[in-house]
Amino acid sequence: MVYLCDTCILIDFLRGKTEIKDKLSKDREFGLGMSSVTYMELMVGALNKREVGIIKKAFSDFEIVEISESISKKARNLIEKFTKSHGLLIPDALIGATALELDLPLYTANLKDFQFISDLKLV
Repeated sequence: MVYLCDTCILIDFLRGKTEIKDKLSKDREFGLGMSSVTYMELMVGALNKREVGIIKKAFSDFEIVEISESISKKARNLIEKFTKSHGLLIPDALIGATALELDLPLYTANLKDFQFISDLKLV
């Protein structure tokens, strides 16, 4: 896996944003992933079963990384450290912790949600 994709990137892909579509298309051959949290956010955001099907088809080749005990502990530490000072939310803590655990860059358009996590590599 080359990098982990944040939810906002995959939403932009579904909306047809050219820059995102080009990058994901180019990098798919190297393997892409998403946190199970991202997958769940996409499912919750779907308006109906047809959209669920579109999402599942669009990202069928992505590796979905489940939340492990070590990811949960990393996320808990991130929440303790950054929720009051930077407004870190639980889904972002879990997604960031997943990227840290796998030592992968996180591809996101929401840099402000993650830039304060010093060890996290952002694309």
